[in-house]
Amino acid sequence: MTGFFRSRWRGQVPLDRLFWRDMLLVGTILNIASSALALGLLGLKLPLWLVLAVHFLLVPYTIFLTVAVWRAAEKVGGFQAQLMMLGSALWLIATVVV
Repeated sequence: MTGFFRSRWRGQVPLDRLFWRDMLLVGTILNIASSALALGLLGLKLPLWLVLAVHFLLVPYTIFLTVAVWRAAEKVGGFQAQLMMLGSALWLIATVVV
């Protein structure tokens, strides 16, 4: 598990895979699942602190993926890398706000 985080932090994963698969696909699925679970807990009238904890549980992982994309994009450079940096920032905002 530490190898997963280490390789992404060090920029050893190709930017395309990091952006499209890790962040947009897997990250979005996990965030949707977390939000759906939080809504379910809210529907069961469980304590608000628990609902919010479940909803925001993945925020550190989301921030990690965004920063990993930025770090990898800085190494690659170019217009496509800049677009991915912008996309990852917008994705971070969308997943934290929604």
